Amino acid sequence: MPVALQPNDQQSTIRRITEQAVDLLSQQIWCWGQDVLRREGNWLLELGFNRAKPPASRKDCSSVYTLELPDHRRVVLRGFGVFFGDDRWGGVFLPRYEYRPKYTHQATLRCPPWSEDDLPTLRPPSESQRHNCVMLTLQLIDWIRGYEVDIADRLGIEYRRRTLAAWDNGKRRVIAAETMASAWRVLSIQVAGNFDAFTA
Repeated sequence: MPVALQPNDQQSTIRRITEQAVDLLSQQIWCWGQDVLRREGNWLLELGFNRAKPPASRKDCSSVYTLELPDHRRVVLRGFGVFFGDDRWGGVFLPRYEYRPKYTHQATLRCPPWSEDDLPTLRPPSESQRHNCVMLTLQLIDWIRGYEVDIADRLGIEYRRRTLAAWDNGKRRVIAAETMASAWRVLSIQVAGNFDAFTA
């Protein structure tokens, strides 16, 4: 069972974990973009994602990818973050460069999020929304972990290594291909034990 941090070291520890989470999510979003451009074919489409191409008025945008999951759940991938909805609990959005889960009662997006302006109103969860937001965030993290396990199993770890070779510009913190899935698992444990600190 996760152990809550003590007040005297919580702030610095949460800052470190948040920085690692931002690095991990940013790298993951890069990987999804590369999985779309895979030489052998668009991996997201092979997995069953639906692709919404931007309208003529949004030519500066990339496509929006949505995957319908069992039990009335869905994940939406964008370059600026990830949305996860569950009809039981609403939706959560993880911004790419700020690891602060943001909550909405809406489990389904009304239109493709070409920009953040297309997202529903998102806020840190209130006390009454906390349980829903925790469940959504942990489900999303677990889905991402499973995605990376599937990549290693079906495409091979060498594929992910090649993806990350282009990501490593000598300035970014790079999470090794072999540890990406386990890094998401560790983050899940950290979030579960200290969720309030991530949404403050």
